[in-house]
Formats: sequence, C-alpha cells, structure tokens
Amino acid sequence: MANFVSFFQQLKNFKNSQWQILVGPILILIILSMMVLPLPSFLLDICFTFNIALSIIILLVSIFTRNTLEFTAFPTILLLSTLLRLALNVASTRIILLNGHTGSTSAGYVIEAFGHFLVGGNFAIGTIVFIILVIINFMVITKGAGRIAEVGARFVLDGMPGKQMAIDADLNAGLIGEKEAKIRRQEISQEADFYGSMDGASKFVRGDAMAGILIMVINIFGGLIIAIGQHHMILEQAAKVYTLLTIGDGLVAQIPALVISTASGVIVTRVSTHQNVGEQIISQLFCDFRVIFLSSLVLGVFGLVPGMPNMVFLLFTCLLLFLSWKLYIHYEKLQLSQLSLDHNGSEKNESLIKDASWNDVDLEDVITIELGEKLLPMIDMDIDGDLQKRIRSIRKKFAKEIGFLPPRIHIYHNNGLSSSSYKIFIKGLELGSGEVFYNRFMAIDPGNLNFVLSDEFTRDPTFNLPAYWIDLDLVEDANKKGFTVVKPSIIIATHLNDLIFKYIHELFGRQEAQFLLEHISKKMPKLIEDFIPNVISLTVFHKIIYNLLSENISIRDMRTIIETILEQNVNINNQHQELTSIVRIALGKTITQKFFPKSLSVIKVIGLHIELERILLQILQSSSGCIEPNLSERLLNQTEIAINQQKLLNLSIILLVNHSLRLFLSNFLRQKFPELVVLSHMEIVDNREIKITTVIGSYQSDV
Repeated sequence: MANFVSFFQQLKNFKNSQWQILVGPILILIILSMMVLPLPSFLLDICFTFNIALSIIILLVSIFTRNTLEFTAFPTILLLSTLLRLALNVASTRIILLNGHTGSTSAGYVIEAFGHFLVGGNFAIGTIVFIILVIINFMVITKGAGRIAEVGARFVLDGMPGKQMAIDADLNAGLIGEKEAKIRRQEISQEADFYGSMDGASKFVRGDAMAGILIMVINIFGGLIIAIGQHHMILEQAAKVYTLLTIGDGLVAQIPALVISTASGVIVTRVSTHQNVGEQIISQLFCDFRVIFLSSLVLGVFGLVPGMPNMVFLLFTCLLLFLSWKLYIHYEKLQLSQLSLDHNGSEKNESLIKDASWNDVDLEDVITIELGEKLLPMIDMDIDGDLQKRIRSIRKKFAKEIGFLPPRIHIYHNNGLSSSSYKIFIKGLELGSGEVFYNRFMAIDPGNLNFVLSDEFTRDPTFNLPAYWIDLDLVEDANKKGFTVVKPSIIIATHLNDLIFKYIHELFGRQEAQFLLEHISKKMPKLIEDFIPNVISLTVFHKIIYNLLSENISIRDMRTIIETILEQNVNINNQHQELTSIVRIALGKTITQKFFPKSLSVIKVIGLHIELERILLQILQSSSGCIEPNLSERLLNQTEIAINQQKLLNLSIILLVNHSLRLFLSNFLRQKFPELVVLSHMEIVDNREIKITTVIGSYQSDV
C-alpha cells in the first residue's frame, strides 16, 4: 500500500515538461499494439481521424517554419507517421477480412465514408482514384523530395569547410564570441544531419506508397477468397463489399500520406529566410505590377476568342487588372518615400561614403596560413581533417619548450592560390610556401637511397630534401626502402613549426610580454611584486626577452631571469643589452645543456685566434667601435670557412669567444650566418673538456 502511495506522490510531483519524454515510447507501443491486437471499429475510427489530423498539423507546421532547423524532428515524425499508417493498414485489414461479410460499416464509419461518399460508392472509380493518388505520391512528390534531400545533404556537406572557416575567421576577428561561434557550428552540424536524415526518411514514404498498392491487392483478393469460400457470398456482392472497404481503407491512409509527403517537399524545397512559405509566395510571386498586368492581357485575349469560356477568362482578367493597379499604387508610394529619404539624407550618406572609420582598418594577423581550394578538407574535422589538431600540438610544444604562448594561427582560403598550394605568413610577410596534394603522400629521401618511386619528383619545402609524390598503394614499399613517408598535413605543420622556431623573437611582442607577466603573477606573485614598473619598465623587460629569443635561448626559467634583473637593475639602470648579457650568464646551465648535451664527452667549438681577439677587443674599447672594411671582409670570409669545416666534421656551428666580444660578434656575424651560435666562456657552466676544432684568424697575414 505504501508503494502505491509513493507512486502517486511521484506522479503528483512530476513536472509538466517531463511528460514529453514518455511520448515517444508510448507512441511506439501503441503502434506495435495495433499491429498485434484486434481493434474494435470505433477505436479504428478514432485512430484514422487522429492520423488525418496529424498529417494536417505536420503540413501546417512545415508551411509556417521560417528555417529548416526549426523543424529538426521532421525526419523522425515522418518515420513514426509512416509506421502509424502501416499499423492502421494492418489493423483495418484484419477487421475487413474478419467482419467484411457483415456490411460496409464493419470496419468503421471513416472507411465507409471514404469508400462511399468520396467516390460515390463506385469501386471502379475508387480504384482509379486510389491508384492516381499513389502515383502522385510515389512518382512525383516523394521522388522529388527525396532527390532534393539527397542533393541538399551533399551540398551542405561540401559547404561545411567553407562555413566553418567563415566562423573561425569571424571569431578570430572578434566579430563574434566563443558562445555564438559554438552555436553557429552546432547549426551547421544540425543542418547536415537534417538533410541526411531527410534523404533516408523519404525512402520510408516511397516504401509506404508501394505497400499501399500491395495491401489493396491483397485485401481485394483475400476478401474475395474469404467471402466466397468461408461465408458463401455471391461473387458480385463480395466484390462490391470488399472492394469498397479496401478502397476506403486505401484512401483514408493514402490521403494523409499525400499530405505528409507534401510537407516533406515543402521542408526540403524551401530557402531559409525570415519569412514562412506563405509570406515568401505572396511577397515574391505578386510583387511586380508589370507581371500581373501582362498576365491579365493574355487572359483577356483568350476571353475574346469565340468558343472559349469568355465569362471566366474575362472575370480573371478584371481581377488581375485590379491587382496590378493596386500594386502600381504601392510601388509609386515606395518610390516617393525613397526619393524623400534620399533627398533628406543625401549629405549624411555622402559623408558616410567618403569618410573612413576605424572599422575599415584590418589589423594584420601575427601568423597566417593560406590554403588553396583542394586543401580545405585538411581543416574539416568532420572528415578527419587533422591540420588544426597538428597546429594545436605545435603551439603546445612551443609553449612547453620556449616558455611563452605563441599567437593563434589563423587559416584562410585564398582563391588566388593554385588549388594545391599553401603559404605561411608571419606579420604579413610571406616566409614559406609550397605545394602539396590532398590524399597523397610525400616520400622523402633522408640520404642517398638512389630509388625512383614515381615520376613526380619534388623537394620537401621545409628542408629541401629530395622527395616523390606517391599514392597509398606505394606507401608500404617506400617505407621498406627507407623513405620517410608523410601526409600533406604533416608537411604543412612541419614547415610551420620550422618557421615558428626560426622567427621566435618576431612572435614575442609587448602584448605577449604583458600576458607572460600576468601568468607569472599567478604562479609566483611575490616574485614580481612591484617588478613592473617600479624596478624595470615593460619595454626593457620585453627587449631582454626579445634578445634571448633572437638567439634561441629558452625563457622557461623565468624565476632566474627575474631574480637576476632584480639583483642587477640598480647598477645597470635599465640598459637592456647589458642586462641581457648578465641574464645569459645566469642561464649558463640552460644554455650549456641546450647546445651541448650530456652525451657529448668533449665540447667542440669554433674559436678565435688570440691575435684576432686582441684586435677586436681594441676596436671595441676605442671611441669609434667600428671595424675596418678590410678586416670585416676577412673576418666574414674566415668565419664562412670555419662554418663549412664544422659542417664537414658534423659538429655544432658554435663560436666560443671572450664575454666582452660576444654581443658585438653575434650582432655582426649572425646577419650573414644566422645558423651561427655565438657563446661566451662565462656562459659555459660545465666541467667537460672544451676543444677548439676550428680557429678563425689562424693566419696572421690574412687578418
């Protein structure tokens, strides 16, 4: 008893909105019950009436929707309504075959009304009308709606990459927020799902039409066999009774099916606007008075032809003339109001056209990738496009290795590029480009393999290594021969990664410096308390970090960097070059570990001849501080020789010099040799042996 009381209390507390979750299961159970359990005729009348009402409601809802996504449940409703009609066909067939011999009301009054009233009690006319309805539904409406849904689904899927790129562009430009971007992406996904579901659901309607014809034939022949064999009825009487019942049953099922098929056609053929179907028809069909006037003239000519129904044609001629006159008056009023508006606001509009605003200013993105048409699937995650995922991995790797978060990478579609090309820009400057082929693979030769995989020879855009474009069937063979096989998205991501690490310092601006300080303040608030601007300015801090990054020094150890600046700033007085040198010494362990791994037992570097070092120190201490042209040329030539020598020995291209000369030589030599790393003796914090493998200025006469 207590359980019953608890159950009713739960029903009382059941929220009004929660009953909706039971509608689906209950409806399915009712449909299955109708297929299995025999229904009385009055209940069958109720179900047929409900089916007709449901079809009218569905049609009206489809007409009044302004956007297809307002009726996303339509494919499911289409399936359930089809199952309901089939269940009613099964239930009515059972009653007709069981009780058809008792008279025309044996299957209910709805079937009787459709069998007698709508077709005048003539089973031949009823059969023809039923077949015509089935043909209209099957051959015209359902077939057309299914084809439109199929093409619509294909076009929606093809247009998804462009739509998603447009959303990303608006999001990156700040035109929309993250929440709105998420909503728009969800709408795109729902639209694709809707048309795909409609493509499949339309097949149910076509199958229902075919089933209607088969059910009609089975009912007629089955009824005749039962009537003559079991109930001993006369053939003519049996044919009349069972045929009219079957025709009534078929009509009462096919008319709602025709209505719902029409609703399906309305849904898939409409163009989403702020208007419903009726508003679109009126506003677009009866909008031009000239069209209506010419139509009235044509009907008037037909109305004057002898033998034609003149009164009817002339009546419609008068109606169309009246309508064209009303539309003309409305058109004139609109023109006058527009002229008045243009006259009153001409100066203002002219000013708006001539004057620019800050909205016309487009800021350059820090990092940009432009893709050709055929490479767009790489960024579509719905079809396993992995370029965006690889770019996110690059940013995460960069942040962990270098110590600050690089700017977002924006991807755009450039119609001006060839379909398989890409370009990489940093601060608006094109720093990398290449051509890759979607759904193909690049087999890169890491050495001298001397194998020709295909006729399409190319070079890796990042490292300029020889390579071949191959198809999927050659991938396994290329791997066995020692080639490095990569996907097109990996090629672009690798090229981007190389450029980002090559131009690290260009990516670190004042905004990134501010973000970095805010991040540190959350982790170590006491360390940077009053650091900016009381101890050092943001500009100087930015320049110090910029100097470190320009020579590939990681800034992950921000505790050491800031503590060193705090200790030395009083004496240095905000001189960023001097502060950078001191910070480099403090980061000696990091620098040593970066350029000389623990696996190397001996540190092998390029050195300066002692005499050249003395001359350069004298130049640096002089008032001019300028190197003579002849000496600078010799220094550059011998540095180039030393670098080539290191490359032949497969050693690091690192020049080790006196600490006083490090900054001067780095600025001077790295302009021509960006791969050269210039370190000072004070930055090497290690007990390993240091060996000079190549000496610059070893020949005194050359210097």
